[in-house]
Amino acid sequence: MVKVAPSILSADFARLGEEVRRVEAAKADWVHIDVMDGVFVPNLTIGPEVIKALRPHASIPFDVHLMIEMPERYVERFAECGADLLTVHVEASHDVKGVLSHIRRLGMKAGISLNPGTELAKVEPFFDDIDLLLIMTVQPGFGGQSFRTEVLPKISQARRTRDERGLDFEVVIDGGVNRDTARLCVENGATVLAAGSALFKAKDMGAEISLWHGF
Repeated sequence: MVKVAPSILSADFARLGEEVRRVEAAKADWVHIDVMDGVFVPNLTIGPEVIKALRPHASIPFDVHLMIEMPERYVERFAECGADLLTVHVEASHDVKGVLSHIRRLGMKAGISLNPGTELAKVEPFFDDIDLLLIMTVQPGFGGQSFRTEVLPKISQARRTRDERGLDFEVVIDGGVNRDTARLCVENGATVLAAGSALFKAKDMGAEISLWHGF
């Protein structure tokens, strides 16, 4: 069964604790949390202290996606604040292997992400070091963008390479995911769907997640 991770970038920020509780009540698998620094991407979101404040509101894993430069500077802080999965961008670190190892040493699952324009070959050397591969299907920085269908072959290639090498990392898709594109992603090998607007604006988040679980 595919996992579903609602992205709180589309939540009501005035009621974040309540929104995180709603995500868990809707039977989501993870809470997806985008951290942006205004440098790696042209937007600012939240930091470790907000994650720490949200942690008591849900027991499901916090999937923290760092869209920040030099993420190695903050790995320990995110571990302390309750991240369960921590993903860094291959384009953002000078020591990708080192930061992935550090994440795992601190007891978190380690993820690597790549932008739509980055070739899969850039992350393949780290496939033995990760628990999840996050493939961006929009240019990171802002929510509400349209899904880029040209990334679908990259999803297929990633899943095929994973299976051929006998690995079991999650293939996570993030960006423009809705009911229609979610199905396409799963058909191409995705194992986790991170989505914001399509879930938070759904008439019934729980019913929508249940539908996606069946893809």
